[in-house]
Amino acid sequence: LAAGNVDPALVDSVYVGNVIQSSPDAAYLARHVGLQSGVPQSATALTINRLCGSGFETIIQGAKSIAVGDSKVAICGGTENMSAAPFQIDGNHARWGVNLGSNLKMRDSLWDGLTDSYAQTPMGVTAENLAEKYGITRQECDEYAVRSQQTWGEAHKNGVFDLEIAPVEVKGRKGPQIIDTDEHPKPDTTVEKLSKLRTVFKKDGVVTAATASGICDGAGSVILATEEMVKEHGLTPLARLASYQVSGCDPTIMGIGPVPAIRGALDRAGITLADVDRVEINEAFAAQFLACAKELELDMSKTNIHGGAISLGHPLGASGSRIVAHLANEFQQSDGNIHVGAACIGGGQGIAVVLERV
Repeated sequence: LAAGNVDPALVDSVYVGNVIQSSPDAAYLARHVGLQSGVPQSATALTINRLCGSGFETIIQGAKSIAVGDSKVAICGGTENMSAAPFQIDGNHARWGVNLGSNLKMRDSLWDGLTDSYAQTPMGVTAENLAEKYGITRQECDEYAVRSQQTWGEAHKNGVFDLEIAPVEVKGRKGPQIIDTDEHPKPDTTVEKLSKLRTVFKKDGVVTAATASGICDGAGSVILATEEMVKEHGLTPLARLASYQVSGCDPTIMGIGPVPAIRGALDRAGITLADVDRVEINEAFAAQFLACAKELELDMSKTNIHGGAISLGHPLGASGSRIVAHLANEFQQSDGNIHVGAACIGGGQGIAVVLERV
């Protein structure tokens, strides 16, 4: 709100994405975000879970709300605190009394959230499936992971992220500390170092801790407004939302979801990949990203050129918000006219948005 010079009083709807509810008040998430941000009590709020596409989904829901006249200004964001993902006890085993000496079994909500019980497949295995299907090697995955780290490092050095990062003050051992840089990236890593890591999900597979997205915490937010509100209140738009698409796919290769989503979003916008100047696909896994890049025949010189979830991390509900914010701000630092952001979604979906320069 402050970065866009938007008066909180103008906001009439709040959408916040979140996957694993990790705080005691998580059920109130979107409502509390709005009220603590100073929006009117009359503004409505909705917490959204479309898994890894949740941040993108808030953009879509905000746009739909504006399109049908329910909103004029919407906060659309996402957040995830994976560090705090709780270990859980089934209430049926504990709420009505516990027998003396009984062994209550705790479940890891984070691991459960990263495992598709319908397909009986952890997300990492879906990446291994794509590697096998598309002939992607361990060497290619290691090399791509290093690319993600190094491109982030170069972008950070050049101040690329300065426009989009909101510094946060936290309590440190020696007093207040300002966090203004993502903590997860390791730009000095090498292929030689990564090649020594063991695979996690499959013997002689391709997925290691370094070629998977980082488990971390984060949040992001963007403001959507009607053209009339932009003009009336003298707001400066970063981009125009041109189209979007959500698509389904085989859950066992859920990482390919961005392919039909991107194709669908471009088709709805009446353009092709040849018209696109920047592409950002969430890096759930190196193998997953490389499969999408092969299928779409992406030009790597304009794809994920500032790093991605392998370097930055992938706080589930927040990544879509981060990618949209990055692409929107990137219009101020490049000459491109069309930017596309996308993500795969556990369970077998993909989501994509198309942004236009204004």
